[in-house]
Amino acid sequence: MTNIKNLDLNLLRGLHALIETRSVTRAAERLGLSQPAVSGILARLRDALGDPLFVRGQHGLMPTPRTLELSGPLARLLTELEALVKPTAFIPHEAQMTFRIAATDYAQTAIVLPLLKALRKAAPGIRLAVRPVGPHFADELAEGRIDVACVTPDMAPDTLRARTLFEEDYICILRPGHPAADQLDLDRFCGLDHAIMSHDGTRFRGATDVALDRIGRSRKVIATVPSFLVLMDIVRGSDTIALVPRRLTAGANGLVLREPPIALKGFTKILTWHERMQHDPAHIWLRDQLVRLAA
Repeated sequence: MTNIKNLDLNLLRGLHALIETRSVTRAAERLGLSQPAVSGILARLRDALGDPLFVRGQHGLMPTPRTLELSGPLARLLTELEALVKPTAFIPHEAQMTFRIAATDYAQTAIVLPLLKALRKAAPGIRLAVRPVGPHFADELAEGRIDVACVTPDMAPDTLRARTLFEEDYICILRPGHPAADQLDLDRFCGLDHAIMSHDGTRFRGATDVALDRIGRSRKVIATVPSFLVLMDIVRGSDTIALVPRRLTAGANGLVLREPPIALKGFTKILTWHERMQHDPAHIWLRDQLVRLAA
């Protein structure tokens, strides 16, 4: 009985080449080996399979019945092995799958919405499942519950892979006809009612207040909400003003935009994912789309 431990992939590839070429010389050329090396493979195959496998004929090597019996299954086996180790091609317009993305309210509008529009043309069979970024999003990435997360660098542990999406800054928004719409200097800015966004809807201070503290000024925050979109609606319907990421105002109606009268630090938005997805073709395509659209 043949011991499978005596057979390795190189021996099987050698047998396949010999079957197809019926020549040690041509088999050696196909395999990139020397003739003695192929002769050695044939000797090991004969010993392992207990059959001469080939005998010399007038026009080259003639396969024995045992070799002819092995020919078909061997060809199928090698084809299946090649398919097994070959990276799966990802064809966007043929794909039927769901990508799971964790993103903040802001990132859902600035990043996910353009992606969804692009997918309808490039990959209509792909669905998006979007959820808020939770405190344990890194664990969700590791466990495969989400594919990517759109966060800021301070949120991402060093164990995650990351690519920069864009740099963002802030713009001040007011309603059309607001008394301060024509001139928003620092005094008027500090004297107006402000609304801010905080993820849990509880904080009445933010980066703007830290910047004002440095110059000995302050403002009055009358509302905090967990959504930039709600924040923009508040501004549209009142004399309250707010600071929002500039990208959110692209195409937004019913708002007047003014540069803040104080220097404010912006932020970086990055895309993060787990190392195990680094070489997945579909995942690579998704990351490239997000980076391209963010640019």
